[in-house]
Amino acid sequence: MDYQSSELLRFTTAGSVDDGKSTLIGRMLYDSKSIFQDQMEAIEASSLRRGESEVNLALLTDGLKSEREQGITIDVAYRYFSTPKRKFIIADTPGHIQYTRNMVTGASTANVALVLVDARNGVVEQTRRHAIIASLLQIPHLVVCINKMDLVDYNEAAYETIKEDFEQFAAKLDVKDVSFIPISALKGDNVVHRSEHTSWYEGPTLMYYLENVHIASDHNFIDTRLPVQYVIRPNTDEFHDYRGYAGRIAGGVMKKGDKVMVLPSGFTSTIKKIDTIDGELEEAFPPQSVTVLLEDDIDVSRGDMIVRENNQPEVEQDLEVMVCWFNEKPLQPRGKYTIMHTTQEARCIVKEVRYRLDINSLHRDLENTQIKMNDIGRIVLRTTKPLFFDAYRKNRITGSLIFVDEGTNETVGAGMII
Repeated sequence: MDYQSSELLRFTTAGSVDDGKSTLIGRMLYDSKSIFQDQMEAIEASSLRRGESEVNLALLTDGLKSEREQGITIDVAYRYFSTPKRKFIIADTPGHIQYTRNMVTGASTANVALVLVDARNGVVEQTRRHAIIASLLQIPHLVVCINKMDLVDYNEAAYETIKEDFEQFAAKLDVKDVSFIPISALKGDNVVHRSEHTSWYEGPTLMYYLENVHIASDHNFIDTRLPVQYVIRPNTDEFHDYRGYAGRIAGGVMKKGDKVMVLPSGFTSTIKKIDTIDGELEEAFPPQSVTVLLEDDIDVSRGDMIVRENNQPEVEQDLEVMVCWFNEKPLQPRGKYTIMHTTQEARCIVKEVRYRLDINSLHRDLENTQIKMNDIGRIVLRTTKPLFFDAYRKNRITGSLIFVDEGTNETVGAGMII
């Protein structure tokens, strides 16, 4: 079973404003020969117009005009590139505190988070905030890029101090795998090519790390979960009896002949075949999109979930959730919201706000429990119908949900089920 074939690595960048995230991504694209000549010429011309002495690689990723004018990143910019070893999707997320929600969006599906730290400033509040979000979102791998080493004369002591600071803070967090790399995004040290200025550093370059970090086991291959997105009934003479349940596998490995159970009905059946756009499969696993056909004629509809009989998710209407709030209007205690969870839609009421998390100290603020924009807190929900879920730390897909304001239809928050 080859989970590794043409692996796609999703990574997100985070750091304080002006820490050089966009420059770093520009440098990676440029040094790995992933940008076109005309893009390069446009950036050179633009840098000249702005009176800059060197080519400003940050202009590669800052697509919004207002970002280019202010020289900062506002929205989440997704970039795709590939090297012979791997394909990559980058979510370049903003550093400003008022855009924390955009970072949550960009990071929720990432395998790796790059946290940039300015070698002159060390670990600052935003560094801690981003590390906490990375740990809350259970991003499996964290790389602390200590940037602007050229401005501290590639001093090993400066690098070591920041590394120790960060390690002390990260010890309190649930982060499994942390690496540190001294870089200069502007000059290109240790980004794609090894730097002769940091002979004291023996680890990999950033690109080597990203190409080789082991991500196959980032998915849950144990607990079988297929949220049904769509029921396929072509009703043509050729496919007269075809009835398939389409969706994206959220966990486990599904094989032809497996005994499965459908929630909420509890009916059981056997997998007759697994179809995909490229033909039939003997077995399928996350994150593949498939259509499953069952031996028995069971009533299955959107929002149902196909699981194993002896390995079922939680089925509850009362949930404890860590929420990151996105909206100017604070979370309303006793407020009613629509929630989206896998392919289910339900309504909920906020029964209780347990605490608000103080981002700097990691203390639980039990007194001031108002959850405003960009705040993170723990809440208790009651939903209108049972959800089929796993704890977020067990499965990032079946363990997450979003809150939608019923009046404006805006997404107002993201939740991780505890």
